[in-house]
Amino acid sequence: MQEKRRRRTKRDRAVSEAIGFIIIFGIIIGGVGIVTLYGYPMLTQRQTSADEQIMEKNMIVLQNDLKSIAYKTVPYTETSLKVGSGTLTVYNMTYDNATESHFDVYDNQGLIATSANPLVFYSGDLRYDSTSAETDLSLENGAVVKRLIAENGSTMLANPRWYYDSQTNTAVIYLIGFSSASDIMSQTGVGTVKMNLEQTNYMPYVLPAGDILYVRYLPNNNADYSAAWYNYFEGMNMAETGTPGEYKWLLNSAQPANVVIYQYQVNIESV
Repeated sequence: MQEKRRRRTKRDRAVSEAIGFIIIFGIIIGGVGIVTLYGYPMLTQRQTSADEQIMEKNMIVLQNDLKSIAYKTVPYTETSLKVGSGTLTVYNMTYDNATESHFDVYDNQGLIATSANPLVFYSGDLRYDSTSAETDLSLENGAVVKRLIAENGSTMLANPRWYYDSQTNTAVIYLIGFSSASDIMSQTGVGTVKMNLEQTNYMPYVLPAGDILYVRYLPNNNADYSAAWYNYFEGMNMAETGTPGEYKWLLNSAQPANVVIYQYQVNIESV
């Protein structure tokens, strides 16, 4: 018996359109979900990485401003920059001497200072904290240093200006610290870093043959750049002594050594 062909009614066509809409809507929702689940974190990570790279370049620019003020006697610098995915903060030289990093200089015979009562310099730092990238960048004592918050290591992106001339047996140490109107100044978004030279001090010494020059770096409790400074001091012909943070500068002990210590206090008016 031949089956009767069923005619499509308006109700059938409506059901087909509804099913098609549901399928298309489901595909759209699924696509949005996939983008949200996988694409958005990737975009956020790339943006955070880009912000971090921009801040690395900004720190180099600020280091150059610092060099112009300290070494070239430029009276004032002003640099505008964008602070993305983090905060730029100034911790000045007197913020918290119990926890802030500092550099000690002394010699074996106490002509500069003694180990028990060294020449102590609290530098403070200009620090960029990024919680999303879990990274710190600091302009500390003329150097640009970087560390991962979740790890112990650190690296130096741009060196300070210390040097040693083996021909004249002369060591030159630059100590650069920050001052500000308040203990802490911070900025997010777009800001302007204004700096000027506030104080400077020059101290030359002549160490007799056989005297030993020591440099000690004690880090900030919350921003430890010991590994970065260790690598730098090793490159400056210094050696660890076994005392935490203490380094012996391997000068030519057979002849007198000239040691010059420059101290600069740079005022940061705003960030």
